[in-house]
Amino acid sequence: MAENLYIASLEPNSGKLVITLGVMEMLSRRVNRLGFFRSISPVAAEEDNHIQLMSSRFNLSLQPEQMVGVIHDQARAWIAAGEESRLFREIVAKFKQAEEECDFLLCEGPDISHLSDAFDYDISIRIARELGTPALYISSGYRATVPELLENIQVAEKTFRQLNCPLLAIMVNRVDAKIMDEAEQELRKQCDTGIAIDLLPEVESLAKPTMGEIVEALHADWFSGPKARLQRDVRDFKVAAMGPTNFLNYLEKDDLIITPGDRPDIILTTLGAIASKNYPSPVGMLLSGGLIPAPSIVKLLEGLDKLAISLYSVSSDTYRTAMNAAAVQGRLHPDNDRKIARALGMFEANVDIPALEEKIRVTPSSTMSPLMFEYSLFQQARQERKRIVLPEGDDDRILQAAEILRLRDVVDLTILGEENSLRSRAATLGLKLDGVTFIDPQTSKLRDEFAEIFFALRKHKGITMDAAFDNMRDFSCFGTMMVYKEMADGMVSGAAHTTANTIRPAFQFVGTPDDVLLVSSVFLMCMETRVLVYGDCAVNPNPNSEQLAEIAISSAKTAQMFGIEPIVAMLSYSSGSSGAGADVEQVRKGVEIARQRRPDLKIDGPIQYDAAIDATVASKKMPGSEVAGRATVFIFPDLNTGNNTYKAVQRSSGAVAIGPVLQGLKKPVNDLSRGCLVADIVNTVAITAIQARH
Repeated sequence: MAENLYIASLEPNSGKLVITLGVMEMLSRRVNRLGFFRSISPVAAEEDNHIQLMSSRFNLSLQPEQMVGVIHDQARAWIAAGEESRLFREIVAKFKQAEEECDFLLCEGPDISHLSDAFDYDISIRIARELGTPALYISSGYRATVPELLENIQVAEKTFRQLNCPLLAIMVNRVDAKIMDEAEQELRKQCDTGIAIDLLPEVESLAKPTMGEIVEALHADWFSGPKARLQRDVRDFKVAAMGPTNFLNYLEKDDLIITPGDRPDIILTTLGAIASKNYPSPVGMLLSGGLIPAPSIVKLLEGLDKLAISLYSVSSDTYRTAMNAAAVQGRLHPDNDRKIARALGMFEANVDIPALEEKIRVTPSSTMSPLMFEYSLFQQARQERKRIVLPEGDDDRILQAAEILRLRDVVDLTILGEENSLRSRAATLGLKLDGVTFIDPQTSKLRDEFAEIFFALRKHKGITMDAAFDNMRDFSCFGTMMVYKEMADGMVSGAAHTTANTIRPAFQFVGTPDDVLLVSSVFLMCMETRVLVYGDCAVNPNPNSEQLAEIAISSAKTAQMFGIEPIVAMLSYSSGSSGAGADVEQVRKGVEIARQRRPDLKIDGPIQYDAAIDATVASKKMPGSEVAGRATVFIFPDLNTGNNTYKAVQRSSGAVAIGPVLQGLKKPVNDLSRGCLVADIVNTVAITAIQARH
């Protein structure tokens, strides 16, 4: 088993951090104590963006100072003084200290763009050799031709061989999309066949700075508009020196407008363009020269509700401001979820992850963190692309989640709502929803067809054709009908509507398979080191014994679907035969029914929660039970107990609760909490896609 890996690059502009992030994401689902280390950092550890990103995303236990071998200036000084061996000795010592606290340590070699003539070309490979780590080499494909790509890799391969450093894989990053196929054929033909080679395309938006990065770099002061919406990428800069009439002809989507602060005509024209459907939406404005508009204009801006873009002021003149802004490079920041999702989506779509894992031969982890579970969800969902419909397009969280899902390339999405309005809102939020389909139930030709189907299905319940037509105005009902008609493989709703509004149409015409007695739900509880299944915490208030058995069997199936070994504990206030009473007997009977129906499952009860989850307690209360102390699936006796327990565990332990996940329907329809976060929506969509595969 490889316990470490070194990421090396010998060329500038390789986009190494994107690859490092992707490899860390891959490792995080299989490694308990994952660590990150930089052999030479350009800045102090606490200021290192790579370390900040890895620490925050992967919850690493190493402290920042433990993740750096040597700071760049110190390394340069030692080499200039002829003390290269001292440099290597310091890096190795720090690396080994960090390695002792990790199950796997990923080491990132020095960034060529920060090196100087004090460093030899091959220093990164020589560091890997000193550390004794196998290496993954990243070659830059930025603006390179196929012959240039081939030459770069051949030089690198030769250097690795000469220095006796094992090379596991090569990734050529930032390749022009037009030459990807030709480059791949040539590289595989002429390079070492024992080395895995992957090509990753240039993604321009990853190199583009955000509005927030420019504001930070230029030390700009807030003037007006939202302070929090600064994650939009800046595609280009427009210096507005001409009058409004001509300025509008040059305005393009995602521009950053730079204009002197005493040009209210440009400021108001830009705001008017954003409000108009006829002009693209810029990212924001920089007011140059240390000038601010006249008091009357300030008063006007203060009276406008919810400005769509931010206005910031800088002291430099317009020319200098434009030059300074153009010099800002885009980076992967820990708080930029969109750019991280885009980077991971590109990595996962272009890298043969199973082959890379085999090269590294990482021993699978015995635990599963929330991040590992999220990664596994995306991997499963991506294996067989499914179509998911989101009815609540007028909720910003849905649009934000849709962008992340598209960037991660997880599913095909249909969002319900008026397309122009939703795309305009997405542009205002700085979202890119390329590849997303929009359908407006109010005007869609499908509405008549769906109404006729609904009438045919529900006329025995007394519904009229007019009522059926009105029902199809409800977006959840329309979305569910898309699932019923196999125009979508699943639906996720509930961010802005009640649970009843989401699941009622599913009960009415999606229905359950013949062998399923009822629809129930589970929450996937992502604890610090494992994922547990809680059922039923959302649907059935007072299940009887037969229904409890059904919930247990359905929950076990759901657990297995998501890679969790189903060990089912049917809970009560008594364990084993220690107590009696109607409630206990109901659970005991439920256990008997479940065992009769599924003798292959590990099911036990009645059992108390502490005996189900804690091996020490289990040895005293239920010795000999194959479930006690090992349970992964917990079946609560009623909705009151289940709902309160999952919320108590979530709030007191910091567990991530994903759900409710509905189970028992012929086709997946899942409900969201109205207080859900964007991440909850993303995970629920991935879960729905996985359900649609089974």
